[in-house]
Amino acid sequence: MKKLGLIVFLMAAFAAISYAQPRAIGARIGYGAEVSYQHSLSSENMVSIDLGIPAFAGLEAAATYDWLNPGGLVIPWDEKGSWNWYAGVGAGAGFWFQPMCGFVGAAGRVGIEYNFWFPLQLSLDYRPLIGIEFGDRGDYPPVGFNTNGLFAGGIALGVRYLF
Repeated sequence: MKKLGLIVFLMAAFAAISYAQPRAIGARIGYGAEVSYQHSLSSENMVSIDLGIPAFAGLEAAATYDWLNPGGLVIPWDEKGSWNWYAGVGAGAGFWFQPMCGFVGAAGRVGIEYNFWFPLQLSLDYRPLIGIEFGDRGDYPPVGFNTNGLFAGGIALGVRYLF
């Protein structure tokens, strides 16, 4: 009986948590394509996770912790829907197909989003991923700076379903 009570309690807790924390899933399209997931932690911050193919020449994963409307600067809007701007920091890793090399580093994000009154979100953001690159780099030394990360996952249009 104790196990049943614990299971019911955990199910109710998970249902309450998932209802109280809006999420969004969709795509980021720019110089490459990504599957994007956002999870709101509160009305002031969120976590974003992106998996994609930067410049259509590799695989990449990045996660950022973003602050919504940092500094209390809210975009005034009296119509349906809502505007937010955000900035954050995080990390990412991946690899390029040609030449075959990997990269790891820090990610940043700054952007603006519009949440419609129906479950759709559009965003425009810049998320560079800078750090070290290692492996078979052709004529270059085996370790260097990942300059592709400044533009390959950079500026992108996001389209997400809110749930």
